[in-house]
Amino acid sequence: MIIESNLPVSWRTRARSFAALMGLYESNYLRLEALAGPLAGFAGERHSRVPGDCELVLALAGRSPYTLELSLTYLLPGDRGQLERVPDLALRLYCDARLLEVATGQCEPGAAGARGLEQRWQRNTLLNKWLDYCAERGHSFLPDASR
Repeated sequence: MIIESNLPVSWRTRARSFAALMGLYESNYLRLEALAGPLAGFAGERHSRVPGDCELVLALAGRSPYTLELSLTYLLPGDRGQLERVPDLALRLYCDARLLEVATGQCEPGAAGARGLEQRWQRNTLLNKWLDYCAERGHSFLPDASR
């Protein structure tokens, strides 16, 4: 299994640069792969339940030849017994490049350039930390995991 700490760094990047953002996308991919196993063939919807934490759901929302659209969410108890999906992230997985990013529905006006890069950093840093937190809590989408 490839893990982030085993990846050689062949160049130095400026913090919060585009090249460093691609490194964050790679880290997101590796963290999700550790939770769910090989991702290129992912299908359907998987649930992870651990004592003392909310149910975590990973679902396939769409597929194209080299890209998967996924959703990752917690199911939280809400008002009147209804479940709420918080956070509810739409993810885009690039199978050939082994990258995972938080997808956006539409670009906001003026979101290009430095502002757009900063927003991507914020969204993908959230995902990276959340995936790390889920692993620490014991979540797994692997079929043989006793969940």
